[in-house]
Amino acid sequence: MFQSVVVLEKDPKVARCLVGGLRPHYSVHLTGSREELRDNLTRTRPEAVVLNIEHGLLADVESLRRDFPALPIVCTHRIPDDEMWMAALAAGASDVCPADDVENVLTSVRKNVALSRSAAA
Repeated sequence: MFQSVVVLEKDPKVARCLVGGLRPHYSVHLTGSREELRDNLTRTRPEAVVLNIEHGLLADVESLRRDFPALPIVCTHRIPDDEMWMAALAAGASDVCPADDVENVLTSVRKNVALSRSAAA
C-alpha cells in the first residue's frame, strides 16, 4: 500500500504534472480549495502535503503547521524568489520548490517524509 500525499493545486496543468510525478510513489489526493485540503488531511492522514502558495496565504502554512505539527509541508510557486522562500520557511514550510519542477517536488517530499519519520522515532 502506497503512502499518501495531499496536493492543493488549482491550475489543472500543474496539477496533472504534480499528480503524474508523485503517483508512481504515493497515493495522491488532489484538492482544489483550502477547505477541501483540511478535510482531506483529516480524513487521509497523509505523509506530506504539497501546497501551492500562489493560491494560498502564508497564514495557511502557519495554520497547517500548528494543526499538523509533524506533517511535512512542501510549498510550490511558479516563480519562488528568495524572499518568498524565506517567508514560507519562517511560516512553517519544510521546503519551497518551483511548481513545474516535479522531480524537485518529489525529492523534497521524500526527504521531508524521511526526516519527519526519524524525528518521530
